[in-house]
Amino acid sequence: MAIKYRRILLKLSGESLMGEQKFGISSDMLYHYANQIKEAADMGAQVAIVIGGGNIYRGLQAEKSGIERVQGDYMGMLATVINGMALQAALEALGVFTRLISAIEMKQIAEPYIRRRAIRHLEKGRVLIFSSGTGSPLFYDRFGGRPARQRDQRRSHPQRNPRRRHLHR
Repeated sequence: MAIKYRRILLKLSGESLMGEQKFGISSDMLYHYANQIKEAADMGAQVAIVIGGGNIYRGLQAEKSGIERVQGDYMGMLATVINGMALQAALEALGVFTRLISAIEMKQIAEPYIRRRAIRHLEKGRVLIFSSGTGSPLFYDRFGGRPARQRDQRRSHPQRNPRRRHLHR
């Protein structure tokens, strides 16, 4: 079967790794996704994954527990690294070559993001797993790197979001 897209970027939420559990990582879900990713890579697609951490920690909930917002955001970034390591282990158990890339320096665990190096990994058939979001507190990979303040405003006032205007007509 011919592939439609040569390069795929998949956003995998942390919550999707929980399965039926209330938190953590379900090995069933982990291997379910790993097998699907392997299938796409085996077809010749260059695969990169942006992984979330909501199954382990949510930075937005930190303020409610007395943790400063920036500290909570860093904790959330670390949760994405944990999920990335789990996905990397599952993929490698299936024989898929991977690279875990982090926006926060962690030499022993993950490579730093360097654009040319990431492209070269894709060209060599390695699956990339991007973790730790943008590496900056108060910014979220899920919202295109917009500051959290802008994201929160758009969530509470959807009519202010020009891209969602058509939904309100």
